[in-house]
Amino acid sequence: MVDGTAPGRGLGRALGRRTGDGMQAAYAWAQRVGAIGPRSRRARRFGAFGEGSAILFPVTTLFGERYVRIGSGTIIGSHVALSAGVSPGHELARETVVSIGDRCLIGRGSGIVGHESITIGDDVFTGHHVYITDANHGYEDLTVPIGRQFAGPRPVEIGPGSWLGHGSVVLPGARIGAHVVIGAGSVVTGEIPDHCVAVGTPARVVRRHDPGRGWVAVDH
Repeated sequence: MVDGTAPGRGLGRALGRRTGDGMQAAYAWAQRVGAIGPRSRRARRFGAFGEGSAILFPVTTLFGERYVRIGSGTIIGSHVALSAGVSPGHELARETVVSIGDRCLIGRGSGIVGHESITIGDDVFTGHHVYITDANHGYEDLTVPIGRQFAGPRPVEIGPGSWLGHGSVVLPGARIGAHVVIGAGSVVTGEIPDHCVAVGTPARVVRRHDPGRGWVAVDH
């Protein structure tokens, strides 16, 4: 013992560092090879999977791929749930249920759950843990658990160039226009016009772009 460290303890620390480095390297390798890209076998299940796009590893939930179309240059973060239908094998009436445009970025841990129609335009970015769905549960029948009651789906649309902040939720029937900011933690239930900023639950417009004056506050 020269530096005050017992030989066995020093060896254990060195082994721990090497093990940690090895685990990090192995996980980085898994992330690299586990990502779904346009030439992956899994990508062939999609309605479309554009060049330069990727779904990062690991994926939490993924089914109904043939009803999902992903444009070019789009990155979908890890731990994302992306599905069309209520379960694997669900036959749907539409050829495309979830459409994600070109050059989009869907944040880590987000969920996109489509039953009829979710359309996300080009260049849409989201923060982490954003949830987008066109379907909801009913509650009217007291003899059936709410989790087994389904309300009719209503289409959702998110316009090009928009940004959805961390933890925001987009519910059935919502329409978000082009170049819109949705603040973190907001819940969108209705229509948000083009070129504005909306925040809150439910989300309401607080700023809009006026061609003559630029960005101005909205009085309520």
